[in-house]
Amino acid sequence: MSHPCLTCGACCASFRVDFSATETEDEGGSVPQGLVVEVTARTARMRGTDHARPRCAALTGQVGTQAACGIYEWRPSPCREFEPGSDACQRARLRHGLAQLRWP
Repeated sequence: MSHPCLTCGACCASFRVDFSATETEDEGGSVPQGLVVEVTARTARMRGTDHARPRCAALTGQVGTQAACGIYEWRPSPCREFEPGSDACQRARLRHGLAQLRWP
């Protein structure tokens, strides 16, 4: 069974993603600066996640069919901590018309 996130991507097109500016390349972290919007001197946001219809700029593919993070190895902490099957995951899937996830 493949990992459900490889066909989903709903979380990447549902939530604002804020994180510490220290996670950005300019501050010694790994999140590519071109995908980051400065919120405050200490806070950054993934580009595209603050739109009325959020979609992270790092998301590739189509939600619910085949989706992937273009910066998976360098993604920020909120993305690393997001749990498949969590309440937030289920809300994102519902928002995109996807069935509830049973994982693992």
